[in-house]
Amino acid sequence: MDLPVMPPVQPMLAKAVAGVPDPAKHGGLVFEPKWDGFRCLVFRDGDEVELTSRNTKPLTRYFPEVVEAIKKQLPERCVVDGELFVASVSPDGDRLEFEVLQERIHPAQSRVTMLSETTPAGFVIFDLLALGDESYVDRPLRERRAALEESFSGLEGPCYLTRTTDDPAVAQEWFTTFEGAGLDGVIAKPLDAPYTPNGRTMMKVKHERTADVVVCGYREHKTSTPEQPLLGSLLLGLYADGQLQHVGVSASFTQKRRAELIEELQPLVCDIADHPWSAWAGPESPQAIANPDRVPGTQSRWSAGKDLSFTPLRPERVLEVKYDAMEGRRFRHTAHFKRWRPDRDPESCGYDQLEQPVRYDLASVLSARPSSTTDNARGDTDG
Repeated sequence: MDLPVMPPVQPMLAKAVAGVPDPAKHGGLVFEPKWDGFRCLVFRDGDEVELTSRNTKPLTRYFPEVVEAIKKQLPERCVVDGELFVASVSPDGDRLEFEVLQERIHPAQSRVTMLSETTPAGFVIFDLLALGDESYVDRPLRERRAALEESFSGLEGPCYLTRTTDDPAVAQEWFTTFEGAGLDGVIAKPLDAPYTPNGRTMMKVKHERTADVVVCGYREHKTSTPEQPLLGSLLLGLYADGQLQHVGVSASFTQKRRAELIEELQPLVCDIADHPWSAWAGPESPQAIANPDRVPGTQSRWSAGKDLSFTPLRPERVLEVKYDAMEGRRFRHTAHFKRWRPDRDPESCGYDQLEQPVRYDLASVLSARPSSTTDNARGDTDG
């Protein structure tokens, strides 16, 4: 492989902002949907194709169907930035499925081959680093986007070119409606900015909600010691049909707060036999065998080698957390601690409090003609 931009390359990143930014205050912006998948840089030189992750790790072997699609659909020599995704198909409309995408990372080649056929991935392109013998890294986004539209237009899957708009009103509409297709929010990019590897020159607007959840246990931090115990994460639960379900975790505390929390929670420590999750206690339990990714304290291919044992707590305390979205019955990402809720009864914390986005068909997001100048409030309905 001999390209003007060679791996490893760290992708350009985004910083969080509270709302859709005003283009006039940033010298001009272009907006894109924020995809919820695996960030991926593609390097193609003829029949040689490499896929690399956000942290530059190889992804090529896990997505053979995407490699073949790249050879068929993309220019002979190019380097592009985009997102790998897997979509479910249903009568109610297609939707991104991040958890199904996670299953694609598997050590067994036979499993990789089977999943590439049963849950094939797609790839959506949103930036250009090189084309032919030319590097585009130092060129402004407006030039990179123009080259993308000239050389990558007409892609109809499994590779796609993301749609864009320069109208913040359309971006706000996308922020609301596209969540129903599993998208994560909106990205804003300065039109005059070069491609900046590992630089947070973009802006992201993500969904943020709150929920009252039951604290069911904790895991210790990797730096915890008998002399200085530190909390790593809180295990959270919600009630459904009278049963306390594992809904996710809350983490990201300062060292001082980790020490305070683990001390504060000691009076609630109980034996696993007295805990609502006692049926999940062993790796040979029916629940752990049937669905290990849903059971706290069990291993999966994502956690191999990690100590996932947890300290059970009597489910008597309620915590308010911030979260962005749900993936099935769990928080899609780590929830953020907001405050204790001593005024709430644990049994009152159920799934009915969670906001559900209106369903939206992913195919409509992917099929619309992408353009930084023509996607506006009237033309956005063409999908």
